[in-house]
Amino acid sequence: MIKSMNIAWWVQRWAELSPEKPAILFEGRTISYAELCRRADRTSCWLQSIGIEKGDRVAVMLGNGLEFFDLFLACARLGAIFVPINFRITPVELDYFIKNCRPRLFVHGEEVAEVVNALELSSYLPPLMVAAAGKATSGSRVFDFTWETERFDGQRAFLTRSLGPADPEEPQVIMYTSGTTGQPKGAVLSHRKTFFNCLNADIFFKLHSSDIMLIFLPLFHSGGLFIQAAPIFYKGATIVLHKKFDPVRIYRDIEAHKVTKFLGVPTVYRELLKVPPEKRSDISSLRVCAGGGEKLTEDLIKKCREAGLAFRQIMGQTETSILLWASEDDPLKKPGTVGRPVFHAEVSILDERGKKARPGEIGEIVVRGSIMMKEYWQDPVKTEETIKNGYLHTGDLARMDEDGFFYLVGRAGDMYISGGENVYPAEVEKILKLHPDIEDVAVKGVPDETWGETGHAFVIPAPGASLTEEDVIAQCQGRLAKYKWPKRVTFKTEFPRTSLGKIRKPDLF
Repeated sequence: MIKSMNIAWWVQRWAELSPEKPAILFEGRTISYAELCRRADRTSCWLQSIGIEKGDRVAVMLGNGLEFFDLFLACARLGAIFVPINFRITPVELDYFIKNCRPRLFVHGEEVAEVVNALELSSYLPPLMVAAAGKATSGSRVFDFTWETERFDGQRAFLTRSLGPADPEEPQVIMYTSGTTGQPKGAVLSHRKTFFNCLNADIFFKLHSSDIMLIFLPLFHSGGLFIQAAPIFYKGATIVLHKKFDPVRIYRDIEAHKVTKFLGVPTVYRELLKVPPEKRSDISSLRVCAGGGEKLTEDLIKKCREAGLAFRQIMGQTETSILLWASEDDPLKKPGTVGRPVFHAEVSILDERGKKARPGEIGEIVVRGSIMMKEYWQDPVKTEETIKNGYLHTGDLARMDEDGFFYLVGRAGDMYISGGENVYPAEVEKILKLHPDIEDVAVKGVPDETWGETGHAFVIPAPGASLTEEDVIAQCQGRLAKYKWPKRVTFKTEFPRTSLGKIRKPDLF
């Protein structure tokens, strides 16, 4: 067993070395490393008591909170595979995730009770155990997560060599990311990947055990879990955890807790800039503000600097976490750059022939090394399409200058990013095409002042149909998470197409 690459062991070691050190500050509570370790232990004991074994999937649909970390650490401890699920999805999407990863246990919170109750979870095969955290609706066949785990308080999990992760390449997490085919894919992330992501984040954030990281990004995303939380546990530092984004509260807590490190998507920074000066607090404690997840503008960078939020930029994806980074001064020296490759990875640009592109040439960003995902869960075809000759192909097109700085040109696919959330037009188009009055549809991302990008649906109505913009958007109700809904609709009689009949999306207007 290589314990040093297991995040649960990091927490255990800090509980031994600095037991009273605050690990998490959450809603008025201070959770020390000793208490965090105890919580992980008792959760591990409960998981073992209900038969969870190495390799079993444990799916969670929880908001930011202590229970999320309890399960994340307990699964790492036992060798079970942790599957965080976006709590913004619909019953249709949840049904797909459960059927795809086939978890032994599903844990959900009160904020998603309505979505969960829309499914008949007792009918799933193989049989699915369900637990409710907080004040979530429960029934005779649903475990009360809080009561069940508290029964094991003070106990240690009976770990054996067969249960604990014996190989750092063993799966730790399955994190879902949508695909250009419209079907979400489960990226299988190993213990080794988490470890090397933490080493990269350590360098990028210049982390120290005295650091305090404010996290409001959802923990089911790579940004909140692997770029912020995991590296903080690795360094024995402290997390200030928020359930959701509240710009005024963020200012207040930065001052109150002397927050030193912070990460947000550009939409977050735009909202922070909207807060009136009289409602802003002292943020001089901040040492690093990081931004990533969508396109950045020079205007936003300038305004953030003026407000004391000068940030360094990152770029990555679920399959790799951080790939590229830029310092606070890089955008000034190299306007438009998304940075240079992280330390622990080989990041290159390959041309259409699969050869390394020369400076100035456009090609696809590829990566290999310890930060790569293992595979897509139960999807060998997509895995082979993505990982070729040892390189993971990101689908992002870029060029590199003589100094090794990368500049995004576009995407090999059509994916756009709205408020930090990846949206794949194929997934939206698939739902819209189910409408009987829609003959054809094309969706693409367009610039938006608030969200960075939003969806614009171009629709060809069926002959004789009377279709409105409201009808098109209503088709997404209950079928897609709201951030995926197109915000604009344009009706067309035909689409511009290539000689092969494919829609030329850049020519849509």
